[in-house]
Amino acid sequence: MRTQADRWRHAIGFELTGLILVVLGLNWILGAGIGHLGVMGAIFSVLATFWNYVYNIGFDKAMLARRGSVIKTLPLRLLHALLFEAGLLVATIPFIMWWLSMSFWQALRMDIGLVIFYLIYAFVYNWLYDYLFPIPAPHSKQG
Repeated sequence: MRTQADRWRHAIGFELTGLILVVLGLNWILGAGIGHLGVMGAIFSVLATFWNYVYNIGFDKAMLARRGSVIKTLPLRLLHALLFEAGLLVATIPFIMWWLSMSFWQALRMDIGLVIFYLIYAFVYNWLYDYLFPIPAPHSKQG
């Protein structure tokens, strides 16, 4: 299992990089101000950072209980990313509607676009993170 400090490094790095990419991308697509999008992105980022932290602990504990390991296969990485984004989708649509004065359908379409972006981004980020910061091998107790 990862240390608490490692989990925070992972979550904060994920959110900061994602925030920069999303704000610049939405500014280009919607033409909305970077400041307005930045505030929305920062709120989403804080929400997602805490969700990321809690979600990854729960996912790892479930993997450890079911598989005896926290090493993710390709199908588990895909499931990991899908479930993470589904949890955020529920919380973000109402906020997008209010903050950007969008209809439900506009907000849903935009949020689905963000989900697609974040699915790909989460997959790539987590894969690179695991490569750059591998999970330490368990230490065996010597008698």
